[in-house]
Amino acid sequence: MSLQVEKLEKNMAKLTIEVSASDLEKALQSAYMKQKNKISLPGFRKGKVPRQMIEKMYGAEIFYDDAANELIPKAYADAYDECELEIVSRPDINVVQIEKGKPFIFTAEVAVKPEVTLGEYKGLEVEKISTRVTQKEIDAKVQEEAEKNARTVTVEDRPVQDGDEVILDFEGFVDGVAFEGGKGENYPLTIGSGSFIPGFEEQLVGVEAEKEVEVNVTFPEEYHAEDLKGKEAVFKCTVHEIKAKELPEIDDEFAAEVSEFDTLEEYKADIKAKIKEQKAAEGKTKQEDSVVEQAVKNAEYEIPDAMIETQAMQMADDFAQRIQSQGLTMEQYFQFTGMTAEKMLEELRPQAVKRIETRLVLEAIAKAENIEISDEKLDEELAKMAEQYKMEVEKLKEFMGENEKKQMKEDMAVQEAVTFLVENAVEK
Repeated sequence: MSLQVEKLEKNMAKLTIEVSASDLEKALQSAYMKQKNKISLPGFRKGKVPRQMIEKMYGAEIFYDDAANELIPKAYADAYDECELEIVSRPDINVVQIEKGKPFIFTAEVAVKPEVTLGEYKGLEVEKISTRVTQKEIDAKVQEEAEKNARTVTVEDRPVQDGDEVILDFEGFVDGVAFEGGKGENYPLTIGSGSFIPGFEEQLVGVEAEKEVEVNVTFPEEYHAEDLKGKEAVFKCTVHEIKAKELPEIDDEFAAEVSEFDTLEEYKADIKAKIKEQKAAEGKTKQEDSVVEQAVKNAEYEIPDAMIETQAMQMADDFAQRIQSQGLTMEQYFQFTGMTAEKMLEELRPQAVKRIETRLVLEAIAKAENIEISDEKLDEELAKMAEQYKMEVEKLKEFMGENEKKQMKEDMAVQEAVTFLVENAVEK
């Protein structure tokens, strides 16, 4: 194999890869051996037709596609290793020459990792982290827990109120005619949940049990049923049962039931500590996001389109794996959502750009500040991972190749670059 590298505009490069005529001949023979059992000619048994006869009858190019598909992956992989470029996209392959007795030549256009010119990244301004906790925030958390522990009781001495759960029958009519899907019996509905058509639930407030009431609504213009969009409808409703939440008394007994503490005072102190801890974590994340965003904005770079497309495709592949783990195929997902592969890639593009920008700039900062991850630091991180996955460190290392360890070091260096930015920022 021989290789020529041509630098193109906008961080692109073209690799011209030449494979010897003898290697092409081997690939053509391999293609013939795979296909010969599918080809028959008069006078020959199936699978016994000589290659020369097939090429004479159908043309030598009958085996070209299979031969090219066999040669390209290895030849490109060898060229990738040899060219010393930081390739950051999938290759755009174009066959230049494929002919018996001649070298096989193809090109691969690829995106090359862009150079980054850093702007200001030290002394960036960030908001000071506030971990102040108000009594109102503590009370809201206690109330939230009380809501979770509320019991539902049937109400018989009053009409429906906001927040009640009702059991009702309903039937909808448009222009006096009942429509499909507009009927329900013994249907549970929480008033104020917003789960029905806008205006429906509010009209049930004040209704007494076992008394029929008419609810007048207008279907939204964006309603999913085409024949009901924007239509006025009347629902005949009967509430059979009214249920209300009964909250527990918020006292020491309540605290003992919902927590590990014996008193309400101790329980509230713990809530305060947890809110404070949460605010500290959220504040740190905001500072990190802020300094990274500023550093990216201050830097200069030119991202090739092929790099963005490759990143978007990788994100789409990751999404496909996640939904497949939930038992759903991408075809089903597209069918249910009306999404297409092209539309998904277009929607992922801004996220892909942001991800690339962030990574490029943080890698450049790590390089500028000589941030490197030692083997000892890597071992410490692997020990944490092993503990998390409940396995021995040595076993974990066995599963990881050198490329995985290298990638992990790079990821850790990027995270240390974020920490460096925050440590060198100025709080305002």
